Amino acid sequence: MSKGEGMTPEAALQHWLDQRLDAAGAQWLRDAVAGLAGGGTDRDLYRSVSLVSRKLGKAPLALDAAALAVAAQARPGWDPSPWTVDQAARVRLLLAAATDSDTFVRRLDQLCATADVDELVAFYRGLPLYPDAPRHRQRAAEGVRTNMRVVFEAVAHHNPYPAEQLPEDAWNQMVLKTLFVGSTLHPIAGLDGRANATLARMLSDYAHERWAAARPVSPELWRCVGPFAAGHLLDDLARVLDSGTPPERAAAVLALRSATDPHARTLLDRHAALRDTVAARGTDWTNVLEFN
Repeated sequence: MSKGEGMTPEAALQHWLDQRLDAAGAQWLRDAVAGLAGGGTDRDLYRSVSLVSRKLGKAPLALDAAALAVAAQARPGWDPSPWTVDQAARVRLLLAAATDSDTFVRRLDQLCATADVDELVAFYRGLPLYPDAPRHRQRAAEGVRTNMRVVFEAVAHHNPYPAEQLPEDAWNQMVLKTLFVGSTLHPIAGLDGRANATLARMLSDYAHERWAAARPVSPELWRCVGPFAAGHLLDDLARVLDSGTPPERAAAVLALRSATDPHARTLLDRHAALRDTVAARGTDWTNVLEFN
C-alpha cells in the first residue's frame, strides 16, 4: 500500500500493467507511452490503441484490495475492479497522449467512432480519469443511449463520472434504463446521493407498467423510491410487502428504513417479523436479491 501513496491514475495504471505483462509486452507499452508523451501524432495514438489486444492480451487486471485503495486515493471514487489489461492499457495510452482539452476530446471522439465493443468499454470506463471532466458529458450521454449493454454498463457501473457530471434528467434516464435492460443498480456509484423525487415517481410509474403487464419488478427499484416514500409511493411499498416475492418484500423493508414520512414507520411495524429478519440477516442493497 505504501508504494501506491500519492500515485496519479496514470502511474497506478502503469504500475499494475508492469506487474501483469511479460517483458516484451511491458516494453512495448512503455515505448508507446513514451512516444505519445513526447508529442505523438493522432496516427501514433490510433495505431497504438489498435495494437493493444494483440500485444498485451485481455486478461483481467485482477486488482486486490490494496490496489483498489490506491485507485481511490489517486482519483476519489475510481473503482477499476472490473477492468482488464487491454482496457487499462488503452486508457493509459490515451492519457499519455493528453495535450490540450480540444485535442483530447477530438481524439476520443475519433477513437469511439471507429472502436469495436472492447475498445468502447475501455474508453467509457476511463471517463473519470480524463482531463476537463465537464467536456465529456456528451460522450457519457452517448454511452448511456447505446443499445450495447456491456458498453452501457461501462458508463453506469463502477464509474463515478455519471453521478458527478450528468444533469438530473440524464441521470434519471440512466437509472431507469439500468432496470429496463435487466441490469443491476447496486454497482452504480453515487446512487443514493443522487436520489431525487422525480426519479422516485418515474420508477413508481415503471413499476405500475410492469405490474399491469404481469411482468416482474426488480426489488432494487425501491431503493430510489424509499427516501421519498409518501402517499401513493407508500401504497406501492405496502403492496410489495403484502404480495411480493421474498427479495421484493425485503427490499420494501430496506426502502422504508430510508423514508422520512411517519407513516413509513407504521407500515414497518405492521411487518415487524420481516423487518427483524431482514436486520438479523444483515440484508442490504448489495445482497437483497438473494433474500429468501
